[in-house]
Amino acid sequence: MKSTQRIIVFLLCFVLGGVVKSQPSPDYKARRGQIIYNIEGVFYESSTGLFIETNGKNDKPHSYLWPLCALLQAATEAESVTPGKQYMKPILEAIKQYYNTNAPAPGYQAYVTKEQSDSRFYDDNQWIAIACLDAYNRTKDKEYLSIAEEIYKFMMTGYDTKAGGGLYWKEDEKNTKNTCSNGPGILVALQLFKVTGQKDYLTTATQLYDWTRKNLRSPEGIYYDAVKIPSLKIDSATYTYNTGTMLQSAVLLYNLTGEKQYLDEAKTVADAARKRFYKNNQLPDNYWFNVVLLRGFEELYQVDPKAGDYQFFVADAERIWKEERDAKGLLGRKPVKTLIDQGAMLEMYARLERLVASH
Repeated sequence: MKSTQRIIVFLLCFVLGGVVKSQPSPDYKARRGQIIYNIEGVFYESSTGLFIETNGKNDKPHSYLWPLCALLQAATEAESVTPGKQYMKPILEAIKQYYNTNAPAPGYQAYVTKEQSDSRFYDDNQWIAIACLDAYNRTKDKEYLSIAEEIYKFMMTGYDTKAGGGLYWKEDEKNTKNTCSNGPGILVALQLFKVTGQKDYLTTATQLYDWTRKNLRSPEGIYYDAVKIPSLKIDSATYTYNTGTMLQSAVLLYNLTGEKQYLDEAKTVADAARKRFYKNNQLPDNYWFNVVLLRGFEELYQVDPKAGDYQFFVADAERIWKEERDAKGLLGRKPVKTLIDQGAMLEMYARLERLVASH
């Protein structure tokens, strides 16, 4: 009998060992290489130094700014896991072609400046500043810091006391104050405080955080999209990236102030996000929104690995690689593939590579 049991145990170990060996860890480096190759080959226009928005029919000759914001963050994350590579500079040079010096402060408009005049969105600018501050912390290249400082000045021109405070979303249509402009605004201010030690930045961050939490947080911890001005009606749509920026903000506030209330809040928000957004073993459609949520989980994981458990992002990223990739390796749910989706997944795989390596 004991001999039979030993044989069964041996066979189980052999079979399970085979299962483990047949499921190696994802090769994130190879995936990043494929995505970068596709971005350069499909979406980059070397003659102008600009990018196109999709590999299908586009309304404009070149991409709007938002996909480049995603791409810039992806580039700094890719550099962080591949020392010696220079992915950011060409993207930053492209972004400079969106620069607009109009009053009240210089900033980046939504489309290429020489091709047309366009609106300036506060969040577009903030995403650039966040990427540049992350790059500055890694490289100490002062160009990144100066860009972020200038963007901070521009974003604060979007502040007033209507609805009790908060930042508008769009410069020329001041009719909503959104989580997507206040969440990243908090992150810009916190990063600048961390770098410079200037307390005005921390004051701004805490004021924006308190306003957003008071006005746009759902009872369970998810963040709504916007408050309309002047009606004060709440747009209760929920997106992963809005909750992501507020999650990351709460963790950074805890790190910088030591006040436990922020960590407790971060845990609540993370738990609510997991329950709300991860349904039927997948996250919602927008890759970039989802990777902004991962930023918050990564920040929390460094402080509390259990509360910041990111394994559902790993599972979703695996599903995407297997199910939502075409024959050329381009990622996206639809037949026409977008630059922002490639950038989002480049960031996703770089972050997951770093997280897995840190275990």
